[in-house]
Amino acid sequence: MASLAGMLKAAGHRVQGSDSAAYPPMSDQLAEMGIRVFERYDAANLAERPDLVVVGNAISRGNAELEFVLDEGIPFTSMAALLHEEFLLGRETLVVAGTHGKTTTTSMLAWIYEVASRDDARVAPSFLIGGVAENFGTSFMVRDSRTFLLEGDEYDTAFFDKGPKFLHYFPNAAILTHVEFDHADIYDDLKAVKTAFKRFVNLIPRRGRLVAFDGSENVTECVTKAFCAVERYGKALDSHWRVSELTHDGGVVRWRLDRAGEFCARLMLPMPGEHNAMNATAAAALAAGQGVPVDAIVEALATFKSVKRRLEVKAEMNGVTIVDDFAHHPTAIRETLYALRHAYAGRRLWAVLEPRSNTLRRNVFEDDLVASLAIADRVVLASVFNPESIPLEERLEPAVVAAKLRARGTPALALADAREIVAAIAPELEPGDVVAILSNGGFGDIYHLLPEALKVLTHA
Repeated sequence: MASLAGMLKAAGHRVQGSDSAAYPPMSDQLAEMGIRVFERYDAANLAERPDLVVVGNAISRGNAELEFVLDEGIPFTSMAALLHEEFLLGRETLVVAGTHGKTTTTSMLAWIYEVASRDDARVAPSFLIGGVAENFGTSFMVRDSRTFLLEGDEYDTAFFDKGPKFLHYFPNAAILTHVEFDHADIYDDLKAVKTAFKRFVNLIPRRGRLVAFDGSENVTECVTKAFCAVERYGKALDSHWRVSELTHDGGVVRWRLDRAGEFCARLMLPMPGEHNAMNATAAAALAAGQGVPVDAIVEALATFKSVKRRLEVKAEMNGVTIVDDFAHHPTAIRETLYALRHAYAGRRLWAVLEPRSNTLRRNVFEDDLVASLAIADRVVLASVFNPESIPLEERLEPAVVAAKLRARGTPALALADAREIVAAIAPELEPGDVVAILSNGGFGDIYHLLPEALKVLTHA
């Protein structure tokens, strides 16, 4: 929504918005663009009657502004519908979808096209990403070029449109990274999630292409009936885009990429983790298949700077490294912690989790979460965010997760909030420790509170 607001302002519209709580990096981006954000919902925010209201999917009946819009007959739409009407029609749309990795993969794809545009300005992309791509310093770009790169979200669209947002995007070509059970608040089970992705695949025209991960039976099921060409990527011997000779060197990964059985390139990415090498391979495969030169792909990946809140080093204090990651699912947590193990080999790893996403706040993923967090040497969990919105019988109990971790031999605590966590762990941190802060929200400003506490301890 923040990115769309910026796109609309860049297109000449006057834009303002409301949220219950705005937090970085998107709040910073909105401020830099001069877009006003009201930090509570109130009908008075619409006193200057807007021409159109874009209703986010977090808004439901009973919201003060939504009720005013309906009562007053103010025209309204969804983010996905407006994006299609205002920006996607008439363009070549490339969409990155999947349960995991889509923000990073879309950012990589955008940077590949950007590097390629130095030799051919016609390929300079427009893009919309669900995070701030550090190579650009923004989450969006609107240009006159034909290509539009887009992160495709499987979450629902609006209170009046419960279908996935990505069904509005009609891709010419696409990437499918992973398919897992997620968003338990809107999907009943894995079967429902797979149905959504199958419908997405069914939108791609016969002349299009689909680049799909080879290491998932769920992905295989979702792409089986595609009408377009399907090119698999990963480690399988028969994959069209095959990864081999993968090595880790601190925060760098390197690998060989073959295309249809023939050598294509040797790639290097200055980010840790096999999952990021796979994300980069997907972006490289889609770009190369669309005609982007391989040398531009190699250069772009070697100079890729990641995405805000994806393995982002927030501070280094007293020899302690504090890393922020946008954790939303046990699988994502697992891959993040494995990546940190490679990047900081031999160092003690802390996982500090705020169960904030609609997935992590539910106990249906409890055992998977325990297994993922056990990769760390020390674990601390905060209380479930906004617990009253989750039925008690479905709600995750952090104390139970901590007890299960201790039973496995991993020291773990469940504490109330960011301040309590900082007070407990700051005196325990030692030089060389790595602290992974895992949350998809503001987490009580822990990203600033922890470094400040360490600074105080230094001078004590």
